Amino acid sequence: MLVVGAKGGAALAPLDPSSSIIQQGNYPDYQALAARGYEVVTTAEGDFETALVFLPRAKAEARARIADASTRLRPGAALWIDGQKTDGVDSILKDLRKRATVDQVYSKGHGKIFRVLRPEGEWLPADWVSRGQEVVPGFVTRPGVFSADGIDPGSALLARHLPERMPTRMVDLGAGWGWLSAQVLAHPGVEVIHLVEAEHAALESARENVSDPRARFHWTDARSFSLPEPVNGVIMNPPFHVGRMADPRLGQEFIAAAARLLTGAGKLWMVANRHLPYETVLGEHFARVSEIGGDTRFKIIEASGAGRKGGRK
Repeated sequence: MLVVGAKGGAALAPLDPSSSIIQQGNYPDYQALAARGYEVVTTAEGDFETALVFLPRAKAEARARIADASTRLRPGAALWIDGQKTDGVDSILKDLRKRATVDQVYSKGHGKIFRVLRPEGEWLPADWVSRGQEVVPGFVTRPGVFSADGIDPGSALLARHLPERMPTRMVDLGAGWGWLSAQVLAHPGVEVIHLVEAEHAALESARENVSDPRARFHWTDARSFSLPEPVNGVIMNPPFHVGRMADPRLGQEFIAAAARLLTGAGKLWMVANRHLPYETVLGEHFARVSEIGGDTRFKIIEASGAGRKGGRK
């Protein structure tokens, strides 16, 4: 069985780890599933007898997962779709009923699971297949990555507030598809920048978008990322959602990670939604914290003196 998109804590007890392969590109989920004894890959290869697709929030990514799983199955094989109503499972069910035999529809709580019998030939529209799309000149994204339709306005605001000359050794925590790192590399002073990203599809896009030899790419969890030597500059536009729920702890953990990576004289530049309460944790990890720009939606923060509490503003 091919399982696409299962989260690290998903209830998978009925599945035999010896006859299941899970396709998962999110690094923390990948690690959690592997620790449970499952074979986990970022991209599955070969054919399967059946498949189970967990739907994500993004519609384009959901369609891409279904199209990808379908190509791994022979005609007549079972393709199971599992999703929440809030993630559009009813819309997907309605759409697939027009294209294939759908049965065994089960609803429970706010979720639904159903079986599709894979038809012969190419049965899904061509635009369901995952492809890189150029959203601004020279930059491609993939379905499901953060800000897949264009430059995130928070990142654009942060880029406008960076100093003309940047530090020599840089880290971009949560680098996404690489746009912000590319802007940093356009400034003088940079000798190396580490792009750290947990979503494999986003990092693959970044590899295409940032061809500068000074760039280093790391598929890992930004919150636990480390380097042998400290750096003197960090930029970040940290995430603050788990699913549909806002969780400021994510950004707080990014701030702690930045402080661990920086020298005492190094600087952090970050953008955050104005309502997020990051000032206290910044003061716990940095001696000097200041807001250097922003608007009604975002605030741009510069912090230095990593490892020395103070929070002088």
